[in-house]
Amino acid sequence: MPAERSGPRILCSGIVVLDEVWRVPQVPPVDTKVDAKDFVAVGGGCAANAAVAIARLGGRVSFAGPLGDDDIGARTLANLEREHVDTRGCVQIAGGRSAISAILVDDEGARTIATYTDARLLAAGPVDVGALVADADALLIDNRRPNFVTPLCEEASRREIPIVLDADKATRLNDPLLAMATHVIFSGESLRGTVRGRNAANAIQHVQEECGGFVAVTDGANDVLWCDGGEVHAVPAFKVKAVDTLGAGDVFHGAFALALMEGRSLPDTLRFAAAASAVKVTRFGGSSTAPTRDEVEAVLARAH
Repeated sequence: MPAERSGPRILCSGIVVLDEVWRVPQVPPVDTKVDAKDFVAVGGGCAANAAVAIARLGGRVSFAGPLGDDDIGARTLANLEREHVDTRGCVQIAGGRSAISAILVDDEGARTIATYTDARLLAAGPVDVGALVADADALLIDNRRPNFVTPLCEEASRREIPIVLDADKATRLNDPLLAMATHVIFSGESLRGTVRGRNAANAIQHVQEECGGFVAVTDGANDVLWCDGGEVHAVPAFKVKAVDTLGAGDVFHGAFALALMEGRSLPDTLRFAAAASAVKVTRFGGSSTAPTRDEVEAVLARAH
């Protein structure tokens, strides 16, 4: 039996997927074939991957999200439970088909993703919201399952606990999730799709002016930019050779939420998250290669 974990409990909620990942020299052109160099089937999805990252880092974590009642759903839940993620908040839709992704990762570590989602999963909501949130010190969500996560955010706001939003999908500035979140972290792609025609620094300033709270953006090997109180700051990215960027942003969000709740300063929290993400990209396998705390602390120690 694993040792009992202590510290803050984080509830993660949003999309959960089965990722089937092929490593290829390069993404093949249309109507051609390519031999894959490696293959792995792992759990995926923004908030679900963040939950795995938190567990790998030694945190207490639960996950709530919609799945089908099919074999893919069973495999997905088993993946989370093997990682010591509490899945009692998951909802399995009768007759529903669980989400699945086909992913190609090339020799530069970049990924191309196609995801199938049953519309019934998009309409699903959580069960016993009060009990789920009552057991959490913080809530981490993505914006891929808004109908599911919104009631949890409303309850978390009522209880005044932190809400970390992974803005993985481009949205609008009047999105209620942006307003409810205390900490919003965009991917570079989603920020460019949300705030058009501005550079990253100006874009996160604009989001903060409109929505309030802490706003940041991650963008691959570029520095992490963050805005709190109207000023933009940068946290340098760790320079590593990328093998597989799949799940790197999700690991960043999970590490950020855990470090924040452990009481680190914002700069130290972002640096911890950047180090966790840097370790992740150095190896193939999506969320299955999320780092341990010892690995992250070793990266931070070497950087001093």
